[in-house]
Amino acid sequence: MNLYTIMGMASSIAFLIPIFLILVLKLSTYRSFKALLIYYISVFLYNLMTEGYLLLPENIIYYWGIVNNMMDAPLMLAFLVYLSPSKNLTKQIKVSIYAFILFELVVMIITKFSLNGLTIIIAPGLLLVIYFCLQLFSRYAKMVVEHNKSIGKAFISGSILFAYGCFVLLYAMFYVAKTNQIEDTFLVYFMGTFISSLLISTGLIFEWKRIKQVKELKITRKELSDIYKDTNMAVPNRTAIVDLDFDREAWN
Repeated sequence: MNLYTIMGMASSIAFLIPIFLILVLKLSTYRSFKALLIYYISVFLYNLMTEGYLLLPENIIYYWGIVNNMMDAPLMLAFLVYLSPSKNLTKQIKVSIYAFILFELVVMIITKFSLNGLTIIIAPGLLLVIYFCLQLFSRYAKMVVEHNKSIGKAFISGSILFAYGCFVLLYAMFYVAKTNQIEDTFLVYFMGTFISSLLISTGLIFEWKRIKQVKELKITRKELSDIYKDTNMAVPNRTAIVDLDFDREAWN
């Protein structure tokens, strides 16, 4: 068993970790996390196909690869809505999603869903995700350093930024330079996705803990409100907290 085989297996297993966490921690109740779940399931299955663990006809693998690449940026951008700290940035991300999907469809129809079409659409998708991730990661990394807050979001945005940085390198190797070293290209992919999957899994755990704490605080506030509503005493001033319904509201 060589390094290529080992990293291929490790990468596939690593994809299962965020899938498992999103389901077990019930993060999929948030619409944006559903997008992340679909993203990882799709990539995981395609990984199994390309590595020969899931034996399917070549035409199915081919079209799955095309659809998987087309869904990549829109799904990841949809997840980034959860990380957005403002309505303005949320609006920018949503407009980018719809515009990019339209762009993809036009290009792929013209190129008849060929690899040439993928070559055209992948680069803008990668750059869009990196553009928004840079903004998010710089914000949350600063909050971690200055206030020891938003650790989960910093891990998540950082892991996505790392992964898509690797994807840009792979794009340059495979589509631009058209390297013949296919095994080396996939080795970079396996290593990048393995590391990013571990990083985002760490971030998901931190974010779940934060959500749990906020939910407990909201329950406490409700109980206090019920206690004081029939008295003349004012309800204690509430602490500013993150609105857990933001993710749902952002898509309305």
